[in-house]
Amino acid sequence: MDRVKTRREHYVESTRAALLDAGRRFFAERGFTSVSAEELVRAAGLTRGALYHHFAGKQGLFEAVFEDLEARAAARITAAMAARETPWDRAAEGIRAFLEICSDPDYREIVLLQGPIALGWQRWRELDQRHLGAILVEGLAALLGDPGPHPLHLTASAFYGALTELALSMADAEDPAQAREEALDLIKAMLTGLR
Repeated sequence: MDRVKTRREHYVESTRAALLDAGRRFFAERGFTSVSAEELVRAAGLTRGALYHHFAGKQGLFEAVFEDLEARAAARITAAMAARETPWDRAAEGIRAFLEICSDPDYREIVLLQGPIALGWQRWRELDQRHLGAILVEGLAALLGDPGPHPLHLTASAFYGALTELALSMADAEDPAQAREEALDLIKAMLTGLR
């Protein structure tokens, strides 16, 4: 039987949710460096103490918002891939889902553009790999075999780099929809070449 949550547990959850919502909204609209901790807690209707208690400050809140977006992206990509039967179709659908996610304004701004600034390159890459790295490796292993024509870890690194750069290019594109389709075609051509 499921345990009933206490009033305190509900309060903790609602406090975290209010801060995450305010963080996501403000970081997406104005960027990490332009938002103050005071603005975040005011928008959430809370105190600075709540921010520091739950997230150890603005940086921690940004990281939590970032990880929430990455976890949602991973779930969406995994679901898209599971809906396909062949390894090729799963890989293509996973890439399509990833590129569509990169077109989402909040994801684009927070994960792709603000992430490296707010978290630093190493932490940004570590968190991104934590959520999306295994999906890429598993998809490539299913598609190319393990061992494939090249060491799997190097192949995954090459595609991770290509997908990251394509996502960043899409974020700056004048026509994101066209950039997304061109990126998808390019990645499919690269996979075809490897296959």
